[in-house]
Amino acid sequence: MSKRKSLSKDGEEEIIQMLKSRFEKHKTRFKQLEWLKIEEKLKANPEKLWVLSEMEETGGEPNLLGYDAKTNEFTFCDFSKESPTGRRSLCYDREALESRKKFKPKNNALDLTAEIGIEILDEAQYRELQQLGEFDTKTSSWLKTPNEIRELGGAIFGDFRYGKVFIYHNGAESYYAARGFRGFLKV
Repeated sequence: MSKRKSLSKDGEEEIIQMLKSRFEKHKTRFKQLEWLKIEEKLKANPEKLWVLSEMEETGGEPNLLGYDAKTNEFTFCDFSKESPTGRRSLCYDREALESRKKFKPKNNALDLTAEIGIEILDEAQYRELQQLGEFDTKTSSWLKTPNEIRELGGAIFGDFRYGKVFIYHNGAESYYAARGFRGFLKV
């Protein structure tokens, strides 16, 4: 049975108020933006509100990451201090999941991003996020892996240790209780 991909009016209002509260808490990041413009865009895209709700439900704590004036798009990203709790213990993709002979995790990062309706952060986006705080100080997050690395069986992930952002590699089939993924959504 597929999940309902829309929220009730109360659910929509709840996620909008939560996002507004987070926006206002970090308003200095976006001095040129007004919340009303963001709210109008969100209300015009109820399917995106459902996605943001899923990001929240899986522990992502979505918040505004940026605005692109050329495309008139707002980018929301997972701002949870550690990798979202509801998105951990996953290998990288379906191919990696199917290659495991035993002790398979219940899912993989790329399939779950598609199920939620978000995209996984790439290395540049992850570094941009880390400019706004210290994230993944005890966990790590899978990142969008370049094809040439994935074709060799690997995948990349990042974390923040010793005051620096580190990007590492691992076998795509690996999974750890402290590794999840962060996503973003354009509205």
